[in-house]
Amino acid sequence: MVLKRTKGYQDIDENNESPSTANVDNLPQGIEMGSVSVVPDDTFTVTQAVNALGFGWFQVKLSLWTGLCWMADSMEMTILSILSPALHCDWQISRYQQALTTTVVFLGMMLSSTFWGNLSDRYGRKHALTLCAILLFYYGLLSSIAPSFMWILLLRGLVGFAIGCTPQSVTLYAEFLPTKQRAKCVVLLDCFWALGACFEVALALVVMPTLGWHWLLALSTGPLLVFALICPWLPESARYHVASGQTEKALQTLEKIAKDNGKPMLLGRLVVDDSFTSSLHRGRFRDLLIPSLRKTSLLLWFIWMACSFCYYGLVLMTTELFETSAILCTAQTEPIQMIDTCAAECKELQSTDYMDLLWTTLAEFPGIFITIAIIEKFGRKKTMAVQFVAYAVCCCFLILCTETRGVLTTMLFFARGIIAGVFQAAYVYTPEVYPTSLRAVGVGSCSAMARLGAMVTPYVAQVLLKTSISFSTTIYATAAIMAAVACLLLPIETRGKELTENVQQQANSVSNTQ
Repeated sequence: MVLKRTKGYQDIDENNESPSTANVDNLPQGIEMGSVSVVPDDTFTVTQAVNALGFGWFQVKLSLWTGLCWMADSMEMTILSILSPALHCDWQISRYQQALTTTVVFLGMMLSSTFWGNLSDRYGRKHALTLCAILLFYYGLLSSIAPSFMWILLLRGLVGFAIGCTPQSVTLYAEFLPTKQRAKCVVLLDCFWALGACFEVALALVVMPTLGWHWLLALSTGPLLVFALICPWLPESARYHVASGQTEKALQTLEKIAKDNGKPMLLGRLVVDDSFTSSLHRGRFRDLLIPSLRKTSLLLWFIWMACSFCYYGLVLMTTELFETSAILCTAQTEPIQMIDTCAAECKELQSTDYMDLLWTTLAEFPGIFITIAIIEKFGRKKTMAVQFVAYAVCCCFLILCTETRGVLTTMLFFARGIIAGVFQAAYVYTPEVYPTSLRAVGVGSCSAMARLGAMVTPYVAQVLLKTSISFSTTIYATAAIMAAVACLLLPIETRGKELTENVQQQANSVSNTQ
């Protein structure tokens, strides 16, 4: 018996399903014959191929490449908590201007997130990430030579516009992962985020006392340059190729995975649903609000907004609390108005501040591993809800005034680890719940809402905190509790489920859970 693999694909009409394909799900995943894998009925889908080829060297390389993008994004975000105090002292800017330097970055990210998502769904994840890397490196480098406050606002806003594309690296990564490894691998990708944040703090510890913030901004673009140089070697998503009707390219990508992972390529034809090649529901923002997706999208937008509000609020609060907690918690204090409005009154971060900031940043690593341990056992929804509640409890402890630096650092350590875990659980759930045809624009829209929360948080963490620590932390605790409720209201639990390829499959998934 001679077995041949036929290149090409077979279109399947949903209303006239052939007998040979109707029973695919009832048959074994594959039959081993010698050194070749055979899929029953001579057909296979991208999902079946990715699962059959497993996790191997291809995914390891992709982890490093997308992780580098994530690391660069983290460094640009961590700069915000270091740059604002430096500008406050260097250019004598007010507290509101200090908050504005953070807000303008998130404004650029919010305005660009859906743009990048739409671009990724229409022209591919690889092309969008390549353009993002080039722009991010260019504007990041220009920021280092900004001559005035207005120039730094403009250039950091453009940096934010480019950063809006980095969540698409998670979309690309998730689409190459087998179902069983997907959640753990996406959460582990946050190790690169934590590594980038730690590296940025360590770099600031060395550079800031001697060379200043100009050199810090310039040197922080290093990972961006490396990522831009390796972008030509990034693989394009096979799911995107199938969704856009480029089946031959999808086959080439799957063959590359088989070769790198040392697995035999599946025999048969790549099965393509008619709805894949239709552009009716591909890359359109308004399709996120169709009946089967409306509740999910609205709840996810709020969850992402609250998560970003709480996460970046804690990042910004860390340096602010180190600077002002002892003052505000002392019975005899200087007038609050003097602290708020006097632009010349500044306190530069010291080596001890950077070391404590580094310790709180390291909290993201245990947060990652705890999330990995519970996300598959309890599911995505419950994991996010429990972590939001735990974060709210940590915020309540921050209300208690303490002049002991060790106690404050410990509180911030636990809060940082927990909220970092929530963010990663959200990054696992969101690409899973949206179909391939809307996945990038879905992640992009959630990212845009996250930036809206991040735009507001500087005025709580950097301005309101100067007046009242208790009021500021209560706001964060309340937002976390509301987000926990929203997590439990999500209509779909994606644990153990395959990625859906089109809107109809996603609608069926919703109906099956009701």
